[in-house]
Amino acid sequence: MAEDIQHSQKSNFNGLTKSAKAGASKKLVIKNFKDRPKLTDSYTEDTWMKLRDAVSAIQNSTSIKYNLEELYQAVENLCSYKVSPMLYKQLRQSGTESLDSLSFLKRMNRCWQDHCRQTIMIRSIFLFLDRTYVLQNSLLPSIWDTGLELFRTHIISDGAVQSRTVEGILEQIERERNGETVDRSLLRSLLGMLSDLQVYKDSFEQRFLMETNRLYAAEGQRLMQERDVPEYLHHVARRLEEENDRVISYLDLSTQKPLIATVEKQLLGEHMNAILQKGLRMLLDENRVCELTLLYELFSKVKGGLTALLQAWREYIKSFGGEIVSSPERDKEMVQELLDFKDKMDHVTQRCFQRNDSFINAMKEAFESFINKRPNKPAELIAKYVDSKLRAGNKEATEEELERILDKIMIIFRFIHGKDVFEAFYKKDLAKRLLVGKSASVDAEKSMLSKLKHECGAAFTSKLEGMFKDMELSKDIMIQFKQGKKELQVSLFQTLVLLMFNESDECSVEEIRAATGIEDGELKRTLQSLACGKARVLNKTPRGKDVEDGDRFHFNSDFRHKLFRIKINQIQMKETVEEQVSTTERVFQDRQYQIDAAVVRIMKMRKTLSHNLLVSELYNQLKFPVKPADLKKRIESLIDRDYMERDKENPNQYHYVA
Repeated sequence: MAEDIQHSQKSNFNGLTKSAKAGASKKLVIKNFKDRPKLTDSYTEDTWMKLRDAVSAIQNSTSIKYNLEELYQAVENLCSYKVSPMLYKQLRQSGTESLDSLSFLKRMNRCWQDHCRQTIMIRSIFLFLDRTYVLQNSLLPSIWDTGLELFRTHIISDGAVQSRTVEGILEQIERERNGETVDRSLLRSLLGMLSDLQVYKDSFEQRFLMETNRLYAAEGQRLMQERDVPEYLHHVARRLEEENDRVISYLDLSTQKPLIATVEKQLLGEHMNAILQKGLRMLLDENRVCELTLLYELFSKVKGGLTALLQAWREYIKSFGGEIVSSPERDKEMVQELLDFKDKMDHVTQRCFQRNDSFINAMKEAFESFINKRPNKPAELIAKYVDSKLRAGNKEATEEELERILDKIMIIFRFIHGKDVFEAFYKKDLAKRLLVGKSASVDAEKSMLSKLKHECGAAFTSKLEGMFKDMELSKDIMIQFKQGKKELQVSLFQTLVLLMFNESDECSVEEIRAATGIEDGELKRTLQSLACGKARVLNKTPRGKDVEDGDRFHFNSDFRHKLFRIKINQIQMKETVEEQVSTTERVFQDRQYQIDAAVVRIMKMRKTLSHNLLVSELYNQLKFPVKPADLKKRIESLIDRDYMERDKENPNQYHYVA
């Protein structure tokens, strides 16, 4: 075909030249050198521009704007000035430029469009034949199909023509991928031609996918080195959008799936681990919601993408959370940091990961893993955090906000294994709040108890509920107790002390201690609140802020206060190291009793059991972490107390002693 096109152009040009020459010989021949135009750079340039336009019009089969005789005379004038070498060189260069890939594609498209128009015209003439004879003979192709077959056989099947057409299309697509503007209608027409001629897949698609794979493989390697992860993710999304747009604009729809799969493989599949290692922690640390959403969407398109993202997500939570829990210097802020971290991760799963159940479950597993790497301490700190929120004077939150905080705390509480440690510290703090009247809200206290009961069962909260019953009874008694002009709001201990002054105007510390039975330290703090505070119901002798043995107290008959209802605050002592140790020791002692009870219960049911099976049963029944050495000590203790005995022949076998 290429040779035919060139031969046609050459014949046309020769014909035009002869016509121009003949016309010139008849009409315009300049023989006198003086009559010729003066040779200047401007004249030479203008003349060549006209000649080049004429050549281009001839090559593109369009009308020529200039008179052929004038063009012929212009060439003769330039040659007479001995610029023939330059003129010939420019003419040859113009011919070469006209044969570039884009020009070839345009000519091929014109050839295809002309052929289609001609075939349609011929078919319209022979329409009756096409709808009768041809239609009745199934072995005969229709007139339209015959036209396609002729074009395919005589033009597109030519190796050089087909190769140059495909190469040209691929070149235009590569230019567009590099940011240049191309003629999409031309590409759509030519690719439609290949599809109509049924050579699209064999001649074009395979080459196109190979070039796409090569391009994006190199681009992925380069950009992973040059750009940070957010930029790279946006680039990948833009590339996928561009390729989908190409399918809509000019590619065959059947190319979409393999094309997008190729882009995803080279830009994402080959770099999944590098993307996660290089950028996931940064995206999560900086809470880049947009990029995290894009990361999830892109990885969901690639085989194994979500699995890799899930594993990296789990490891990030373990690492970040482990740093919070394992650092003693961060203990004061540990619980708040855990709550904030949980909120942040929940936000990511909901906004970025489409509430994927796998990611939610992985987050729960990760929290449970890192929060129990430091035994007991998180449980203790959570109990103290609850105490700080339920204590009177906490103005940080309304009742609704406090309820939401308690719900969040319960989520963290679920991850803890040593819940008995939480119970011990929570019970101690609750007792202090109730006894000294420091509870912010009874409704909030009962709400927290309800949550714990729902989570751990009635046995877990029975003692705590008993405290409230005692306090309600005390409250009823206090309501019945009223004085002539002032109403004092006092604690139980303060009440016991004041009741003594109904019988006597003056009492010593020793007399008060003997009558009330209040522990010494608590008694001194109670007397301080009554005799050394702002509202001094009692007078102390000798005067001073501290209460010592031998001090005497008498009722302050001159007591005056502007308020009718007076609240006398109890002086609260801060928790000491000894109290912390005592609480921990009490937890340890309670665990020993539970282990003993579990061993006896199992042996009573099984009668005879090996050491390993007994230990396995104990691990299944006990709800707190315990070391094998501790279990062995409790077993030895029960043997010493004749609850069970070793087998005489096999020391690893135990028998229950009835």
